[in-house]
Amino acid sequence: MSKSCIDLILERRSIRRYRGEAIPEEVLMKILEAGRRSPSAANRQPWHFVVVTDEGLKAKLASGRYNRFIREAAAVIVGVALPYDSVSRRWAVVDVTIAMQSMVLAAWVQGVGSCWIGDFREGEVKRLLGIPDEARVIALLTLGIPAETPPLRPKRRLEEIVHHNQW
Repeated sequence: MSKSCIDLILERRSIRRYRGEAIPEEVLMKILEAGRRSPSAANRQPWHFVVVTDEGLKAKLASGRYNRFIREAAAVIVGVALPYDSVSRRWAVVDVTIAMQSMVLAAWVQGVGSCWIGDFREGEVKRLLGIPDEARVIALLTLGIPAETPPLRPKRRLEEIVHHNQW
């Protein structure tokens, strides 16, 4: 019996160890398509995604304290916000984040692991990848075939975080 989408979402884990295998092109395209089709404020779609598969570029992106596993990933998606009007300027960070989370879920349901990375120097990433000065790098997302099955991390109980009708 196959798992439901909600079961897969609830089982998703951040993956930091990968097998070193390439992601099939059709799988990668579905991941990117999930990002492209994500909702955005007033449908402004202020996002751009730089897909990094070059070993040398990945090594340079992996220069932080907590992101060295970038080298093992089959690909890194760099989520970039490039707002162009008042609506997209206000909501671009949220919109790109939503799109990247859609990619995380699309990856997982296809057997591809991922990990959000906030450990990067924006100026260096922009210079390295030719990202325009006026754009903002929101996050990096590693992708690859998992070589680990991390345990479920503790999460706060619903009763602690959900409020009905008022705080």
